[in-house]
Amino acid sequence: MLDVVAKAGLSDTVKVDSAGTGGWHVGELPDSRMRAAAKSRGYALTSRARQVQSSDLNQFDLIVPMDQSNLENLHRMSGGKGSQHVKLLGAFLDAADPPDVPDPYYGGQSGFDHVLDMLEEACPKILAMLMEKK
Repeated sequence: MLDVVAKAGLSDTVKVDSAGTGGWHVGELPDSRMRAAAKSRGYALTSRARQVQSSDLNQFDLIVPMDQSNLENLHRMSGGKGSQHVKLLGAFLDAADPPDVPDPYYGGQSGFDHVLDMLEEACPKILAMLMEKK
């Protein structure tokens, strides 16, 4: 997403952050296999993991969970109020039945490439939607 925003010349306008609903990897770099897959496509993944905070639900115009489990965790964090600005990443994919983004951790390298394919398809659409609202 950072790459899409930068190529659109919007790095000073659009804030992008990443966080998980669990705290298992707080402070760690992304999985080395994901970093290698990203590097092969020209992306540098250097941010450290952090956990979503309840304040994030009010601070960001859009929150994009990767799967239904994360969506449910965000819903619980909001006190069950839900949010109009939380949309599954699958909603930005060209699929009749939008899929969850699979966790590639226990699979082979192809799983990381598949996740990057999904992100490369969705991120430009996410930015376009955000710009329509401005």
